[in-house]
Amino acid sequence: MNGVLPLWKEAGMTSHDCVAQARRCVGMRRIGHAGTLDPAVCGVLPLLLGRATRIADFMHEVPKVYEASMCLGVATDTEDGTGQPIQAVDAVHVSEDDVVRVVRGCVGTMTVQTPLYAAARVQGKRLYEWARIQPTIVRPMRTMTVHAIDVIDIDVQRPHPTVRFRVTCAKGTYVRTLCVDIGARLGYPAHMRTLSRVECGGIVAQQCVGLDDVRRACAQGTLDARLWSIDRALSFLPSVHVDAAIALRIAQGQMPLAPTDVPHGEAVRIVHALETIAVCAHMDGHLRMRCVLTTPEAVRTREGSAR
Repeated sequence: MNGVLPLWKEAGMTSHDCVAQARRCVGMRRIGHAGTLDPAVCGVLPLLLGRATRIADFMHEVPKVYEASMCLGVATDTEDGTGQPIQAVDAVHVSEDDVVRVVRGCVGTMTVQTPLYAAARVQGKRLYEWARIQPTIVRPMRTMTVHAIDVIDIDVQRPHPTVRFRVTCAKGTYVRTLCVDIGARLGYPAHMRTLSRVECGGIVAQQCVGLDDVRRACAQGTLDARLWSIDRALSFLPSVHVDAAIALRIAQGQMPLAPTDVPHGEAVRIVHALETIAVCAHMDGHLRMRCVLTTPEAVRTREGSAR
C-alpha cells in the first residue's frame, strides 16, 4: 500500500502516537508523517505509507497554514498556554488598528532564538530535555519565513486582549514564537493560547479523516479509497514525461541527460506511463535523482502493459 493518508490529528496525541496507531491498524511498519505537531496542537498530519515515505522532504517544502490565538499581557516559560506564567502586566492598552498593523508587519523573514521547549537538538539532546536539566543552555538562532498573515478576530475589551490570526509560513516556523514577537512589537508580554494546522503539504482540513475513520476503513478493507496517490500529493511540482528508455535508466539509479524542457536546478516530477517514478533536478545537463519511486521491474511491466 502506497500513498498519503490525510489525517486530522486531535489535540492530546503526539504525532508518533498517530503513526503507531496507523501502523497497528494497517498492519505495516513503513509509515511516517510529513510534519510534527506538538501534542497540544490539532490539525492536518499527512501520513506517508509505503513508497510515499520517500516524498516527505518535498511535502515539507510546501508552505503550511495555521490558525492561532494569542493572549497579550502574559508570558509563559513555554511561550504557549501549557507553561507557567513568568511575566504579566495588569492591563494591556492597545487599539485594534495597532494590533492589525503589527500583525501584518510580520510578513517576511526574521531571525529568532529557538524556543527552549522545542524538539530541535543541541549537543545531542532535544531542547525540551535541556529545559529540565539546564534551562540556560545556549539556543541556536533560526530563520522563520511568514508568507501571509491575517487577523481573524480581536478582543481588546478585556485586560489581557486576545487575537486570532491565520498565518501561511515556511517550514521551521514556531508560531508561538511569532506570538511572543507580536507582543514585543506592541510593547507587552504575550503567549500563544491555541493552535491548529489547517493546511499541510497541500492538504486542507476539510479533506482529512480522523483515526476512527481510519479504523473503520481498515476493518472494511476500504482504506485505499482514502489515500492520496503520490502523483496527487506531488501535484505542486512541475512534471516532465519521459519514455521507457529514460525511465529504465532512472529506475536503475543512472543519471540520464536532462530533457530540454526541464528547468535548471528546479525539482520536477518524472512521469512515465501516467505515473510519477522519481523526483529529479536538472544539474549540469543531467537529471540528478532526489527520490526514486519505482523499480526496473515496474518500468518493464508498465511498458509491457502499454503494448
